Amino acid sequence: MNKPSKPKWEFSARFRARAFGGRSSRLACQRVKEAVSEISTVARKDPMLGAEGAIRFIEKLSPAIEEVDSSSGALGTAVNRALDALIPLIVEAPADPATRDAWLERLWDAFMADEIPYIEALEDRWGELCASPEVASRWADELSPGLRACWSGTSPGFRYFKGSTACLSALLVAGRHQELLDLLSLYKHSFWSYRRYGVKALAAMGRKGEAIKYARESPGLNDHPQAVAEACEEILLSSGMREEAYRQYAIMANRKTTHVATFKAIAKKYPEQTPETILRDLVASTPRDEGKWFAAAKDAGLLDLALDLARRSGADPRTLNRAARDFAAKEPRFSLGVALASIEWMALGYGYEITHGDVIMAYDEGLKAAQLLGVEAQMKQAVGDLIGKTGPGGTFVRSALDYRLNR
Repeated sequence: MNKPSKPKWEFSARFRARAFGGRSSRLACQRVKEAVSEISTVARKDPMLGAEGAIRFIEKLSPAIEEVDSSSGALGTAVNRALDALIPLIVEAPADPATRDAWLERLWDAFMADEIPYIEALEDRWGELCASPEVASRWADELSPGLRACWSGTSPGFRYFKGSTACLSALLVAGRHQELLDLLSLYKHSFWSYRRYGVKALAAMGRKGEAIKYARESPGLNDHPQAVAEACEEILLSSGMREEAYRQYAIMANRKTTHVATFKAIAKKYPEQTPETILRDLVASTPRDEGKWFAAAKDAGLLDLALDLARRSGADPRTLNRAARDFAAKEPRFSLGVALASIEWMALGYGYEITHGDVIMAYDEGLKAAQLLGVEAQMKQAVGDLIGKTGPGGTFVRSALDYRLNR
């Protein structure tokens, strides 16, 4: 039977050495995404060919983009996402031992030649790439003597060994947990990127209480506490201690780029907690910034809480305006309260690049709700009282509403 022909990779010609210039960040990001799509499509039909394409792409990646100005961070993000998609293809491919060893050698050569670095994620996942405890143990045997010599040296100052986390990752996958902990004890600094492997080793040994204690003692000056919280939360959840995990680590461990995303992440992970409980705990974690949780409370249907938050501290007026518009017909009392809160915060100077249109929208949406409630006169009086208060935005708001209030 004829062997299937190997694909002619389109990305190969695009990722020549220094193929992208200094201002080609956007193009490079696009080409990286296209390459991942191409490789993933092949891998669905032939996992071995897909893995081979992934390795070839990783080999060519850093030399091709080394001259790109990546200060925006977009290219680094694209590369990390690409590796997240491609590493599982390599791990899961049904390679025989000889092929797997050859793949690892090629990946290691690419990693060692990567100077920017772009593909350092390979190091953190080296044990996973070994795909078996036996292969991981061989790599640990090869790397650990150099790392031990580096960390046990007597010379002062910082000592760096390229491949340190690859060694720790391999020891972890190999099940050599005590050896991993002994090796970590040689490192004289507190550095989470290394010590997180010690946390995993202790947890794997069933010493979960010690693992949490080890994690809490781990962060260095430049380490983010969220990573530690994530590790501790995972240990408690794996032990069935959900209430403890929620109370101690949920808020720190699940912080996202927006307040709404943070609430949704916690609510999804802890369905046994009511949305109101989660929101009140989140609000309590950010004193004097309660208004930033307004959108989360509104989206959760907790309108009374959302209105209270809108009044308690400065919320984004545009967010309040949209809520007033969306709820004017179905929840006019809420809509009116939110519109008045928006006007008040704008009069007090809150909001970024607020325009007359923002002020007028708040007033008009509040007026619609007031008319439905039969309190139009009271609403106008309330607005007059609000903009009569002294504040950096009072004059601006009065000028925006002058016609509507006096016609």
